[in-house]
Amino acid sequence: MSGVFQKYFRYWYTLRYLKLAQIIRRIQRRFRHISVDLSAQGDPREIEDVWVQPAKRDQRMVGEKEFCFLHESHVVDNIKSWNNEQWPKLWLYNLHYFDDLTAENAHQRLAWHRTIIRRWVAENLAGSGNGWEPYPSSLRIVNWIKWSLAGNNLEATWLHSLAVQIRYLSNNLETHLLGNHLFANAKALVFAGLFFENNEAEIWYKTGLNIIKRELPEQVLNDGGNFELSTMYHEIFLEDLLDIVNLHRAFDRELPASIELIIPKMLRWLSVMCHPDGEISFFNDAAIGISPSVSELFKYAKRLGFETSKPEVGLIELPDSGYSRIEADEAVILIDRAAVGPDYLPAHAHADTLSFELSLFGRRVIVNSGTSVYGTGTDRHQQRSTAAHSTVVLDGENSSEVWGGFRVARRAKVHTSYTRCRDELVVSGCHDGYKRLSGCPVHCRTWSYFNSSLNIRDEINGCGDHKVEVVFHLHPDVEISQVSKGCIVFRVAGHTVKFIYSGDGDLFLEKSTYHPEFGLSINNTKLIYCVNHCLPINVVTKITW
Repeated sequence: MSGVFQKYFRYWYTLRYLKLAQIIRRIQRRFRHISVDLSAQGDPREIEDVWVQPAKRDQRMVGEKEFCFLHESHVVDNIKSWNNEQWPKLWLYNLHYFDDLTAENAHQRLAWHRTIIRRWVAENLAGSGNGWEPYPSSLRIVNWIKWSLAGNNLEATWLHSLAVQIRYLSNNLETHLLGNHLFANAKALVFAGLFFENNEAEIWYKTGLNIIKRELPEQVLNDGGNFELSTMYHEIFLEDLLDIVNLHRAFDRELPASIELIIPKMLRWLSVMCHPDGEISFFNDAAIGISPSVSELFKYAKRLGFETSKPEVGLIELPDSGYSRIEADEAVILIDRAAVGPDYLPAHAHADTLSFELSLFGRRVIVNSGTSVYGTGTDRHQQRSTAAHSTVVLDGENSSEVWGGFRVARRAKVHTSYTRCRDELVVSGCHDGYKRLSGCPVHCRTWSYFNSSLNIRDEINGCGDHKVEVVFHLHPDVEISQVSKGCIVFRVAGHTVKFIYSGDGDLFLEKSTYHPEFGLSINNTKLIYCVNHCLPINVVTKITW
């Protein structure tokens, strides 16, 4: 197939999943002009109850004019810094979020915060630049209001700017994207609607609350997972709901009952999807440090009266999300049999179907590679690829056609999944992501846990000659002590662990990179068991400890 036709079909398989309303609104945005309303704002409303301390992020302001985001520091010392084209777009977005207002030890940086707010108002022309885009606007509006509710005084010019920002946002909602972006817009409207006291604010509040009521049943699945199927975005969404509860209680406003009913489900989902080290697993776009830590979120939930608990031992299914957890003896296994995400919103999807992560003796051993960048570059494409995950790569292709930074064309779908929970804990599933290749290959994987041993059986059915690579990424702390034909021995927390392969293939060790945080790449090793002949092919990996 020629390159022109390949590009055509890729666009077709991408666009066919979008909602008609998304397409219409994307077109409308190209021709729409949003006016800036500079009229006076209402007065802030008097708080009626206690504003509970929210979850804290790590400190990001390291000097009066210096910020560190994504493991990259820059000095913001002039008007051009806010939109510096030499700095990453995501870094600039973080600059405009103002997360440091509610970060660890924020009170010690009060003078810096007052100066940077004053500078933002003076140096960012209304309606222009990164800071006025709807997503950073939404986060900044909420953070300024949180900062004020914590007892800090917003000057008159800042209050006026806040009202101008929310008016501009209310006419620029991200209805073409939907998902977490639209929810963040709605949260900002609700915050501003309760913070200010006038008729205009009441309209903001009702608009935001109606969006939240409409989106909640879709964006939170019955098992408590966020529908974008990313542990990181689940954390962000959970914090949003906790903030909305906090805000309504502070202003003594009735809260939709659905929100308080959903939060316990989301807390349980998050605890199930964490490793013994207390942090998230890496499925789809996921990295530590973008949201508050898991422990911070749990403490925040507890301050608001929500209980959290450790996941039970054994097999736990999250059937609506498509994830599973096995915990037994010294092992925790997290398994992905999920879809790539909502059909119309796969922006944060990776080609990671039937991947898994393993912790032994409280330490991560087998990992997915994580996420360190956004954008459209080669690093972003590589981190979304199947080869960056602990699963099977066929003919060097991706199980789902990820492309363009945030797009997916043809997607792997999991079918014939199966679980058994007796003496042996068994989880299995098959996906059709490779059926587009010659011979219509189908990958099936079965995880079987019994008596300090994990067997992983990979079956690739179909016909024709194909190159099959069973890939396991090792955490950087894993110490390999012995390599022989079909066997790897390494040490984890002072214990000996063996990988024993059974199949007609060759075992390779390759250098790779691990990305537990944005802007961070750590050297690690990946194991590749390669079989190159006619289908069907079976490979069994036995892990013992």
